[in-house]
Amino acid sequence: MALTAQRWLWKRAFTVSGFVRACVPLFSAVHSRTVSSCIDPSIGLSDDQKEFQKTAFSFALNEMSPHMAEWDQKEIFPVETMRKAAQLGFGGIYVRQDVGGSGLSRVDTSIIFEALSTGCASTTAYISIHNMCAWMIDAFGSEEQRRMHCPKLCSMEKFASYCLTEPGSGSDAASLITTARRDGDSYILNGSKAFISGGGDTDLYVLMCRTGDKGPKGISCLLVEKGTPGLSFGKKERKVGWNSQPTRAVIFEDCAVPVSNLIGKEGDGFSIAMHGLNGGRINIASCSLGAAYASILLTQDYLKVRKQFGKPLASNQYLQFKLAEMVTGLVAARLIVRNAAAALQEGRQDAVALCAMAKLFATDECFTCLSGCLSTDSAWTPDYIQTNAIWTQPG
Repeated sequence: MALTAQRWLWKRAFTVSGFVRACVPLFSAVHSRTVSSCIDPSIGLSDDQKEFQKTAFSFALNEMSPHMAEWDQKEIFPVETMRKAAQLGFGGIYVRQDVGGSGLSRVDTSIIFEALSTGCASTTAYISIHNMCAWMIDAFGSEEQRRMHCPKLCSMEKFASYCLTEPGSGSDAASLITTARRDGDSYILNGSKAFISGGGDTDLYVLMCRTGDKGPKGISCLLVEKGTPGLSFGKKERKVGWNSQPTRAVIFEDCAVPVSNLIGKEGDGFSIAMHGLNGGRINIASCSLGAAYASILLTQDYLKVRKQFGKPLASNQYLQFKLAEMVTGLVAARLIVRNAAAALQEGRQDAVALCAMAKLFATDECFTCLSGCLSTDSAWTPDYIQTNAIWTQPG
């Protein structure tokens, strides 16, 4: 037994050591396009996808990364920067082109969100939610609703928020209790939503509410515009990160909205919400990939310049092994995310399960990467941690 364990350890040591030699050095800069690497996110992409990715990387480098720390520390919702992103087609990436969208695939979308997240994962995560809302209107709304809302959402002239979670219903979304009572040509809304990204700062709220009996078949989807009487917002939540997107409760008190704001039919809301979240899971997983990728590259550069005992930390075998494990997790996560995105685009039967797996695996692995990257830096003071580029990359 002891001999078997010893052989396993030797085998693992040689395997990981060889892997480290193959993977280190990696890129010398976050957006290098000249050095081939085992974590290069452009590997396997088509020429068109590489162009989308290059555009997103450039925008992240020039328009997001320089401001990321300030946005987080001062809790700035970077509206104008996001509108610049929309000019590149990132406001409605998988919305159809006839209403202003880019009409790209789910894999294309994942590639773009990963690249944007190297500049600011928090802001990109909101952009991904906005994209999900625009797609839900495009996919399930009437032609009139598509024409009315999607062009302004795709240009980010208007911003959208997704309203599903309630104080008493998180994972059990079918138990939501916000009500919509029919009264002539209006629905009267009462209830509240919790932890809504963009809440209070956005213009359009894609709301899941109860128009019928208990359970998923009693849920409908309504659009509520900011400024509607009876719509109000809670205080901005205090968070340890993701401060470039405001988070508030959204409150409805006898809030009347036209029946024409119903998306689909009464009772379709839960299905619409779940269809949106399938893509949303891939989107958020992709944001985690970008944060982890950028952090690994920053860490790799740091290990080259930081010296201890007269040698760069990059020569330390323990840190080489640790970096190799983080790189393995990132590459595996990217593969499962892109596989899920392809399955969703193709409408495969396993798509829903794969989307859930992708979010679970990618966010966990990328969190591990970020934690590992941060732990390689010995300058652990509260002020330093808050201003560290890795710390300000939410995983």
